Amino acid sequence: MKRQVTVGLDQTTHALAAARWAAREATLRDVPLHLLHTEDWPLTSEIPQPFIQSLVERCEALLQDTASQVRRDNPGLEVTTELAQGGAIQVLTRVADESVVTVLGSRGLGTLAGFLIGSVSLGVVAKTLSPVVLVRPEESGAASLAEEASDGHPEIVLGLDVSHPCDPLLAFAFEQAARRDTALRVVHSWSLPAMYTHAAILDPNVGSGVGQHAASELTEMLSPWREKFPQVDVSETVVMAPPASELVQASQGAELVVVGRRRSRPLGPHIGHVTHAVIHHSSAPVAVIPYG
Repeated sequence: MKRQVTVGLDQTTHALAAARWAAREATLRDVPLHLLHTEDWPLTSEIPQPFIQSLVERCEALLQDTASQVRRDNPGLEVTTELAQGGAIQVLTRVADESVVTVLGSRGLGTLAGFLIGSVSLGVVAKTLSPVVLVRPEESGAASLAEEASDGHPEIVLGLDVSHPCDPLLAFAFEQAARRDTALRVVHSWSLPAMYTHAAILDPNVGSGVGQHAASELTEMLSPWREKFPQVDVSETVVMAPPASELVQASQGAELVVVGRRRSRPLGPHIGHVTHAVIHHSSAPVAVIPYG
């Protein structure tokens, strides 16, 4: 694996937001930033050479202009560029697997409505073996709304399922919080087993034992990570609610939302429904971490 942060660029304006986020990530990690643009043009005699040359020049200009901007904003950052030919999902997945983090842009649906994720981003998220961060465009007023929602102290939000070992997910979230000197909020949502449904109607407190057990499991899971990262301020939220909606709500004002994607799926690459909902509706950047 190359010690680099990769950002996938296209011809749209939201790619610049991804490049800026990736540049900060590379600076915090003290690794180079790699700007990548892919084109899947047919190299046949039927395509006029001047057209191909013009396309290449536009792509190179995109890379160089973006590189110049992130260098100005991040003095001393090593920036490399690559113009690749081939299918975007295949190329981005290959390069992502060689990078510590890959950053992709998305089109915004509004300040709190979240992302509009294209097929390329979803394809890369579903297939890569390394973390992918999805960054929304920078919008006027978004920063002030985020600060208001977080009381002026943005935090990193980690969605955790205590029923599955997920060390890569925990490691990424704690390392991000430590690098960014940011508090970490760990969210675990639970629901009553089917056998409790009727009893819960008669006695709303019947699930308290289940909730206490979930809280205890979360505290136990976090204990070694608290010892490893004593400088990170960690809070725990255990709630009986649908996990996707709880994480989307928690994303308001967050600096980053971290969710997982289990690699061991019998039917091949797949994004779970919770992660799928979060990356579409989060109002903060979303890091998807493959594990298992």
